[in-house]
Amino acid sequence: MKKAVVLLSGGLDSTTCLAFAQAQGFSCYALSFAYGQRHSVELQAAKRIASHFAVTEHFITQIDTGLFRNNALTNTQIEVPAYNSDTQIPVTYVPARNTIFLAMALGLAESVGARDIFIGVSSIDYSHYPDCRPEFIDAFTQMANLATKAGVEGDLFTVHAPLQHLSKIQTIELGIKLGVDYGMTISCYQADEEGRACRVCDSCSFRKQGFFGAGISDPTRYVSS
Repeated sequence: MKKAVVLLSGGLDSTTCLAFAQAQGFSCYALSFAYGQRHSVELQAAKRIASHFAVTEHFITQIDTGLFRNNALTNTQIEVPAYNSDTQIPVTYVPARNTIFLAMALGLAESVGARDIFIGVSSIDYSHYPDCRPEFIDAFTQMANLATKAGVEGDLFTVHAPLQHLSKIQTIELGIKLGVDYGMTISCYQADEEGRACRVCDSCSFRKQGFFGAGISDPTRYVSS
């Protein structure tokens, strides 16, 4: 089987991406990160999901929390804002996070003989993070093939973003077709220790809108309103 590295946060998008990669016939290596995120309970979800999909191997990599500062996902002194429909990049943006994650996925991929990397970013229903845009994915792919032994020898890497142009509704519909149990996933930026979601952050809002729009019962466990 072809090998692929799949970035797996434990959320709705990355789980759909993992299911998609497996459906394409890839033997998947899942890669998750502990980077000081306030919603670290997502890593427990990632473990459950990796086990459920029987991935080839699941890595949970610790990153020095001091690398990511002055953002609401790693600094509990900064409040996670409620969903806002404007186009400004919110305080939940983690500096260069996807660049770092993809770089580590690239190293793992070259090490295990994989030439395909999957990431569950979207530029439709998202918080305007610059590292979720198709331009970024294209540029990283070009860099990957300039920076690696495999790439310069012509054994090229491909970074797949299969959800890139899908709305949250379309992503959920795809996942349901692939048999994803979204009750296993945690998307909230400030989920509590029991994995219950806040209802109001960007991630919760996009998720709720997606299930409603898809006409599918929302399996998310929320804190009491």
